[in-house]
Amino acid sequence: MVSEITQHGMILADQKILNRIHIIREQKVMLDNDLAELYGVETRRLNEQVKRNCKRFPADFMFQLSMKEYEVLMSQFATSNWGGRRKLPYAFTEQGVAMLSSILNNDTAIEVNIRIIRVFTRIREFALSNKDILLQLSKLEKEMKGNSQDIQNIFVVLRELIEKKSRPLPRNKIGFKYYD
Repeated sequence: MVSEITQHGMILADQKILNRIHIIREQKVMLDNDLAELYGVETRRLNEQVKRNCKRFPADFMFQLSMKEYEVLMSQFATSNWGGRRKLPYAFTEQGVAMLSSILNNDTAIEVNIRIIRVFTRIREFALSNKDILLQLSKLEKEMKGNSQDIQNIFVVLRELIEKKSRPLPRNKIGFKYYD
């Protein structure tokens, strides 16, 4: 019973992390305020630590959102500007999140960092596994060329099912995607 509760809690925690991963500049990132909340620190404290250790955060680890990116992000969450931030948020890539573990040394930050890295890893594994399936299917299809039309029809249906699975029906997306 205890392990079920722990597993259920882990699933909820992972989903909470997954919901805070955004696509900005064609990269999966997490925003400074989301990370600070997960780590149990103030956003300004997290950013102070990052500034003190700026050599650890090159541009491919962290970047500051532009005003336009921030406005698009806020419009997706229907958040008002009243009482909001004074500075534009920072976005941390997977490598930037990993680097945060070296500058934030409390137990909560370490535990949360491990969970975040595991979620990023699962996202990458999922994308790679779908790619492998399509490559294998394509190889099989080439080997079966010239055989019966029924086999060809099976491949057409399989490809449609896999592509439909990898591209779910459009819906109102949660998150951020910036287009130039």
